Amino acid sequence: MTNSDNPLARRTVLTGLGLGAAIAAMPAQAATVAPTESGEIWSSEYWTKKGNTPLWMFRKRIGAPKPGEPARPVVFFVHGSSVTSRVFDLNVPGKGEYSAMNEFARYGFDCWTMDHENYGKSGRTSGNSDIASGVEDLKVAVELIARETGQSKVHFVGESSGALRAGAYAMAAPERVDRLVFGAFTYKGEGSPTLTKRAEQLAYFRSHNMRKRDRDMIRSIATRDKPGTSDPAVMEALADVEMQFGDHVPTGTYLDMTANLPVVHPEKVLAPVLLVSGVYDGIATVADLEEFYNKLPNGDRQLIILPNTAHSVALAINRHLFWHVTRAFLTMPTPMPLG
Repeated sequence: MTNSDNPLARRTVLTGLGLGAAIAAMPAQAATVAPTESGEIWSSEYWTKKGNTPLWMFRKRIGAPKPGEPARPVVFFVHGSSVTSRVFDLNVPGKGEYSAMNEFARYGFDCWTMDHENYGKSGRTSGNSDIASGVEDLKVAVELIARETGQSKVHFVGESSGALRAGAYAMAAPERVDRLVFGAFTYKGEGSPTLTKRAEQLAYFRSHNMRKRDRDMIRSIATRDKPGTSDPAVMEALADVEMQFGDHVPTGTYLDMTANLPVVHPEKVLAPVLLVSGVYDGIATVADLEEFYNKLPNGDRQLIILPNTAHSVALAINRHLFWHVTRAFLTMPTPMPLG
């Protein structure tokens, strides 16, 4: 696949999975296989605390938990800079399924997410909710999940700065991480059109802990790289649910992504990793992602470029491709031993 007008498509590495360019290595360890399930989706809200800051969490799965039942594999969805966790549980009437949480609940996963500090329903502080703050959020969230599910390890699926949060958490608490999916990830940010443009506001990010996030900004998530890769009606639905939480969001992750990269060091990420990027995503070049991929110590790793997709892999018209590669990675079968 080539798209000469896009920096992500400068080279085709290896065609795989019928989805575009991919780098893949044989797995070094297995994940629990989640079967496809039918039944009614059950959901529940939870609260935890980071110090004095209340943090809102949300859970979906097929059927309510029952005492003594086998534990299901847990997948935790980590949101990005300009949206809340609703990006993974969006209802868009007449447009088909847009809730990744619903979809993965049907795959047999116990699905969790949270609003990070200063986002959504979670508590407001004077901080800027940077990547380091997000790691502390995830620490208390995973402890609550362990108590509720009995699972000591969690799969993480993060998009954009959510992938950075998940990666930084994996460095801090490797014993709590099963498999990692980084969507719309960036490593050093070199050659990124999006981050080059964003860096023009670096002085503002350094001096302000909040920034404007209105409807137009939310719409731009789907149009800044390649209009047509997301349905405008979907972005309007996202704006509808996001604007109930106000028109400002923290600057911390923007500051990290324009001034402090890398915040995730591949040598310190021990878990299996899947890197997923839309071919039109301007947040990172293929070279940037390849450098990260090549430094990962675990041989169980993949890099997949999705066709006809831009930055928003979770809400793209071709979101099914993202679901497919993520499910395949999280349910990787146990490899045969050598020798």
